[in-house]
Amino acid sequence: MSASSIHATAIVDPEAELGSNVTVGAYCIIEAGVSVGDGSSIDSHAIIKRLTRVGKDVRIGHFSVVGGDPQHLSFDSDIPSSAVLGDGARLGEGVTVHRSMYENGRTVIGRDCFLMGYSHVAHDCQVGDRTILANGALLGGHVILGTDVFVGGGAGLHQFTRVGEGAMIGGLSEISADIPPQVTVSGRNRACGLNLIGLKRRGVTREERTELKQCYREILMKKGNPTLFAKLMINGSSSPKTSLGITFVEFFLEGDRGFVRSHSAR
Repeated sequence: MSASSIHATAIVDPEAELGSNVTVGAYCIIEAGVSVGDGSSIDSHAIIKRLTRVGKDVRIGHFSVVGGDPQHLSFDSDIPSSAVLGDGARLGEGVTVHRSMYENGRTVIGRDCFLMGYSHVAHDCQVGDRTILANGALLGGHVILGTDVFVGGGAGLHQFTRVGEGAMIGGLSEISADIPPQVTVSGRNRACGLNLIGLKRRGVTREERTELKQCYREILMKKGNPTLFAKLMINGSSSPKTSLGITFVEFFLEGDRGFVRSHSAR
């Protein structure tokens, strides 16, 4: 097992656990109860707060703070909770990830995610694998992002919103409604079609893309209740057959924040 490299100016609590080949930069602070997986690196001036779990091969950028207290007026800082970074996650400079506000709760960043500089993940968020937050993107508390989601720079997501897998959110967007899987959104809750480029890059078949287009037209491009349209699709002759189509339609059967809508449906 290879020893970790800890800069002389770093402060590492004796109760923190560091794996092999971990690099800790100058003036870092790693508090009690933290665990850091093998091969991870923590750049100078970063702070890893108590009980945080950092996976293997994670990179945490300069001045980032992981596991800080939730910004919630009723939060009791004595409550034990954590933030979790999955294997291969990368955090740019100045990123903040807050721990859960519930006892033994977790804020989770999935595997191979990239949180670019000064992005923020609030308490109790669940961020799926391979998701990217561009510079300055902001997630309110309890936001759920599926896998392979892209959030553009400066975009803000209201607390409790859900974003389905493969969705793409444009820079500076204002999101206060749920975003179905594979959908592109810009501005304020405006759906702009499917994320076709992302679908092709992930090797989604023409058959699946065709069915998703039909689902999108039937649910998001009509005036009326998307949940009702989804139920009609599931129970009708046009019920989706592919896994992506089924996932898209079933997304509308949950949630209470409403859904982004196509401009043509307004």
